[in-house]
Amino acid sequence: MAIVIIFIVHWYLTIFIHSFFLHRYASHKQFTMSRGWEKFFYIMTWMTLGSNYLSAYGYGVMHRMHHAFADTKDDPHSPKFSKNVFEMMWQTRTRYNNINYQKIDIDEKFTSGAVQWHAFEKIADTWYSRLFYAFAIIALYAFLATAWWQWLLLPIHLVMAPIQGAIVNWFSHIFGYRNFELKNTSTNSLPFDFLLLGENYHNNHHKYGSRANFGGIRWHEIDITYQIIKVFNFLGIVKLKKPVTVNLKTTVPGPSLEVEEKVAKRV
Repeated sequence: MAIVIIFIVHWYLTIFIHSFFLHRYASHKQFTMSRGWEKFFYIMTWMTLGSNYLSAYGYGVMHRMHHAFADTKDDPHSPKFSKNVFEMMWQTRTRYNNINYQKIDIDEKFTSGAVQWHAFEKIADTWYSRLFYAFAIIALYAFLATAWWQWLLLPIHLVMAPIQGAIVNWFSHIFGYRNFELKNTSTNSLPFDFLLLGENYHNNHHKYGSRANFGGIRWHEIDITYQIIKVFNFLGIVKLKKPVTVNLKTTVPGPSLEVEEKVAKRV
């Protein structure tokens, strides 16, 4: 069962770095950190995402465009303009590459303050690095897998980050409930997000993009990544910005869900 434990631990490490560094820091700058800690988490992004490594610059700029153009033809990833999740993810990959390798002109408002470490990406963002990482994971399965069914985890393991992205960008625009009526199709796809540590509170996030806490609108919405960020803030690793006040008058009725009346104090 060692390979199953490794898979689970790697899943949550990957989604945490994805959410904490690429999404909440590189895209939204919901908190600040020193250049030293920024480089540390850059390296952690490489170590966790591995064969699916994403540049903080490419991801950050693309995600800013997603918020600006959500569910329009200019959205880098919208279910409204894709036949299925695979087509959407291929379009996402194409748009990401065009942005990251500067194949297209991008408005400065999306690139301003973008996180970059050119020297490190000459190592991390290469096919040599990706293949080395992939072969390392395959070797783990060869040495540690004790049953045939454990090999079924390998394809997921090799493309873990894109799968996590697809869960949010596809399913959290189709299934779930909405706390806020917005001009896009974003939803909260899980009442308690045990799967992606808060990323599935997508409707909340689209309403308050600069708010570090994706949950907390209803009593059961516990954003696990945000709880870790609060610990990092206490330790001085990051510095959270001023809390965003939530306007509860804009919430919509939920299916027998009681709205927490003091949300702002929990941000």
